Amino acid sequence: MNKIVFYLTYPLIWLISRLPMSILYLISDFFYVLIYYVFGYRKKIILQNISYAFPKKTEEEKQKIAKKFYKHFTDIMIESIKSFSISEKEILKRYTYKNPELVNKFAKEGKSIALVSAHLANWEWSISTPLVLEINLFGAYNKLRNETFEKTLRESREKFGITGATTANFIKLIKSNFENNIQGAYILLSDQSPHIEKTFHWGTFFGVKVPVHTGAEMLAKKNDLVVINYRAKKIKRGYYETDFELITDNPKEYKDYEITDKFLRITERNITEQPEYYLWSHNRFKHKDRYKEWLKLQETKQQTKS
Repeated sequence: MNKIVFYLTYPLIWLISRLPMSILYLISDFFYVLIYYVFGYRKKIILQNISYAFPKKTEEEKQKIAKKFYKHFTDIMIESIKSFSISEKEILKRYTYKNPELVNKFAKEGKSIALVSAHLANWEWSISTPLVLEINLFGAYNKLRNETFEKTLRESREKFGITGATTANFIKLIKSNFENNIQGAYILLSDQSPHIEKTFHWGTFFGVKVPVHTGAEMLAKKNDLVVINYRAKKIKRGYYETDFELITDNPKEYKDYEITDKFLRITERNITEQPEYYLWSHNRFKHKDRYKEWLKLQETKQQTKS
């Protein structure tokens, strides 16, 4: 059944991806009208998230951010489809890199790197990073139920040189690379909400106490990875510029979770600069009232161990 669904839908996706960007953005405009005005896709969650992040903004200002987000959200969907057929020349024209020499400096020194980022602007076109970075690139992806489509999606994301692995197997891949002396840079999107039972640390995100992903920090400390933040900034419709910012080249000198908290501060700053381009449709603050519950869960785990 999965193969039938794939063979019915993929040819259409491929044909759409071959259309000029000007036509694709007309399609995006059509879907924007549908999801914003007709269906109101996750409108309550989106406005609630914006309110948590920017409580001092007026309702009019929050509505304005939300409306711009929807327009950008449909653009991202269309740009993701374009990824299936976009050429090296076109993606480098539309997705430029401001200071790749920062990453390449550490690559030339033989260092492996954690490239941490957030769901800001366009994260999908970061598949082009191997075209400007002088190091093996590895990225994690979520496993799809449709294995045939997953294989095709993975091939699309790997076409410029990234090696992909499922989230469940990503740590195994890193371990294997170190055992075999393979240098690499690992792309880790670390801004979304983890499952509460898998949480090690709660931090503040725009002043709200929430559970946060700590995998990047743990991997960096264990494997002595340089930690670099990369941020895509939207210049205009269909054009982005990515810059890199060093978080630390000596992760072991930091106390537990300081690197994670530093990443959150950088992410807050970048979102504040372009709030309409953050992924507000994800329910980032859904666990904000469960801190005491999490503490009790930790106590139970400790009692079980002892």
